[in-house]
Amino acid sequence: MGDLFYTLAATALVLGVLIFFHEFGHFIMAKLFGVGVEVFSLGFGPRLTGRRFGETDYRVSLIPLGGYVKMIGENPQDDVSQEDVEKSFAHKSVGKRFVIVFAGPFFNFLFAVLIFFILAWIAGLASVTTEIGNVQEGYPAYEAGLKKGDVIEAINGTRIDKWERMAELIRASDGEAIKVSVNRSGRVLEFTVTPKYTSMKTNPLEDERPIPIIGISPSGKLVWEKVGLYESAVYGITNTYWVSKVTILSVVRLIQRKIPADTVGGPILIAQLAGQQAREGLLNLFYFMGVISISLAILNLLPIPVLDGGHLFFFGLEVVLRKPISIRKREVAQQIGFAILAVLMILIFYNDIVRLVTKQ
Repeated sequence: MGDLFYTLAATALVLGVLIFFHEFGHFIMAKLFGVGVEVFSLGFGPRLTGRRFGETDYRVSLIPLGGYVKMIGENPQDDVSQEDVEKSFAHKSVGKRFVIVFAGPFFNFLFAVLIFFILAWIAGLASVTTEIGNVQEGYPAYEAGLKKGDVIEAINGTRIDKWERMAELIRASDGEAIKVSVNRSGRVLEFTVTPKYTSMKTNPLEDERPIPIIGISPSGKLVWEKVGLYESAVYGITNTYWVSKVTILSVVRLIQRKIPADTVGGPILIAQLAGQQAREGLLNLFYFMGVISISLAILNLLPIPVLDGGHLFFFGLEVVLRKPISIRKREVAQQIGFAILAVLMILIFYNDIVRLVTKQ
């Protein structure tokens, strides 16, 4: 029951906050440009509860897999009364419509910047510790006797406490034997390990190349360093940029089939990861929220009709052609968009269920 509670509570927090920020972006820019908002909903489907303030019904709906903001005159074919024309989305300039739609993904990026900034300011900057999470059979570390749970304290006498620094020292060995000092349950042990050249990536943005490794992976535990306000702000921006770049490259490689389709996950995987991060602590959970917020922003910016990116694509065409895209063409595009999303959702849920079943 404890694990289930963590999973449900963490999932509700992650999805609820991220959906709210996304829809709030659309909402606040619509209000700023004088567009009337009829519904602000967290979730889809039948209305569960809510409250009306002014012209807007703020509600929570049954299906918690998204949300929406319904604006007056959102579609060109909507009937809009004469007194509501000034508040109609479709009657605003293409620039204002672009900003209103783009604001949803932008607020998800902004949320990630804020989360990373706050985490860095309050807790410090996170680095992966040198605790070993796995030792790969057939590789130098396994042959030398290193084990899961060992904490590497020094390489060739150089003291280390971060995984990234340790990896740099191993790569700098050029394949020559190195002295590895580890702490194993309070005892300090010395090992001689000769790295083995293996073709791999040093980060997700590079192609594979031969580098010296010893065949270990981190446990995932983090160490936090206190930093100032300026460093925290810089980290918030740069880390959002880095995670965005990695996410976009992953999408491109998925399309190129360089990444297998079975790595794609959806709500069930998010729930599992959210529960796992919650058990690790609030810092891990909020960092996870920042990463998922970026993924949500990039997903919504894909040029697929019915997504924000599809609407932005049509606005771009409207600027180039100097006239709106015909309603008939938009309807056909939306049908294609729904079909693409349906296929993606089937793939995502299939992968989630397979992961769930294989873990039993």
